[in-house]
Amino acid sequence: MKSNFIQIHPKDNVAVALEDVKKGCDVIINGFSQRMEVLEDISFGHKIALDDIKKGDMVIKYGAPIGHAVTSIKKGMWVHTHNVRTNLEGKLEYTYNPVPAKKVDVRNRGRFFEGYKRADGSVGTRNEIWIIPTVSCVNTTANTLAKLAQELYPDSCDGIFAYPHNAGCSQLGEDFEITQKILASIVHHPNAGGVLLLSLGCENNDFEHFIPVLGDYDPKRIKFLVTQDVEDEIEEGLRLIGEIVENIKDDKRELLPVSSLKIAFKCGGSDAFSGITANPLCGHIAETVTALGGSAILTEVPEMFGAETFLMNRADSQETFRKVVEMINSFKQYYIDHNQPIYENPSPGNKRGGITTLEEKSLGCIQKGGQATVTDTLYYGEHCKKAGLNLMIGPGNDSISITNLLSSGAQILLFTTGRGNPLGTAIPTIKISTNTNLYNRKKQWIDFDAGIILENKSFEEAADELWDLIIDVASGRRKTKNEVNGYREIMIFKQGVIL
Repeated sequence: MKSNFIQIHPKDNVAVALEDVKKGCDVIINGFSQRMEVLEDISFGHKIALDDIKKGDMVIKYGAPIGHAVTSIKKGMWVHTHNVRTNLEGKLEYTYNPVPAKKVDVRNRGRFFEGYKRADGSVGTRNEIWIIPTVSCVNTTANTLAKLAQELYPDSCDGIFAYPHNAGCSQLGEDFEITQKILASIVHHPNAGGVLLLSLGCENNDFEHFIPVLGDYDPKRIKFLVTQDVEDEIEEGLRLIGEIVENIKDDKRELLPVSSLKIAFKCGGSDAFSGITANPLCGHIAETVTALGGSAILTEVPEMFGAETFLMNRADSQETFRKVVEMINSFKQYYIDHNQPIYENPSPGNKRGGITTLEEKSLGCIQKGGQATVTDTLYYGEHCKKAGLNLMIGPGNDSISITNLLSSGAQILLFTTGRGNPLGTAIPTIKISTNTNLYNRKKQWIDFDAGIILENKSFEEAADELWDLIIDVASGRRKTKNEVNGYREIMIFKQGVIL
């Protein structure tokens, strides 16, 4: 008997529609018919009440409260924003209640990939040349240089790409520091075999102020160009890129352990199935890479609100727990300082996809970390150094999030989506659909269909397939759709005054 709803946890008093369900239909969960009927039309991804829920009672999904009923809800009725509200408000105090680390079976997972070992010991999954502006004024120059250089040196490396952005001048204080830290971290990223740094010459972030932040670098692989100081910046830029090409063209892949991998996780354009298929599937991957000595990196702090204690209690120490608490409460303070509501989430698209409250969104979002042990927190532009699950500060905005994750040194990004999003960044971005319908409609965007979990595959089988894809991508045997289609973007977080 074909199911039309799925109940995620036995304690849940709601179930999620697996298709558009009409009023009067029987409710079939996990192949078994229930003694109830649908009292109103319920769209794909939206929730139905499995019990009578009184006004003020908790609505339970994932085995945890996702809000409370603001009216009485009859068994069989649609459950959404019209009859449910969040339980969240203000900043909280937390107590460390550690949970035992999960034992992970990795016997069937590949333990090696072919990557680029850099002189500083870091490891890349690509050997590319990146053109990075210090300021947005030279964005078009960077794009022009990348296009011409790729034509001039087509087989010299894995590609030559420009990364225009929105910052670098007229910034003050912490915003300016964040811009410099993020750009410096990107320059040092191991997927970049070489970098041309492109300056206008009069910006706040000129080389006089940026190079001290950049720190030690290899002058054979990192070159500098001040466009105001030369007669023809295109000619000079191509000459410098040619010098970089000569120094990286003979770089070779070698067999390296999976412990060298830092895998980042992100969701965007989420729907009600994000926390049922794609995000838990990513959780399997996070558990695998960390069990093998590698790192997993999770960001989108506002989308941890309401589920943060599940992460805090997986901290490996009291010190790590305190760092997670500080990260959560400092980001809540960010909203308070700007006189904005802390819990103004989920987005309109999320709601159309069936997500009702921030608790529901967050409980689904943190599934990407699985049950991996939390070992550290990261600030903007801070490279990940510890194995295990790292939590990185930053908003949920897709473009800013992927840039933050890039700056952490992650060599691959797993990006889940239920409603669709083509966005990618400088690292291979494996786009994972939460449902098969999206995968079939947007194959030019999607690399992997997690909807197979609802069809004919177990989580373990799907995780094996995704792990094999990750190893192939890391080894350069496959390109992701963002690489094939040129979806490579960065956007730097800004919150303060601009001159």
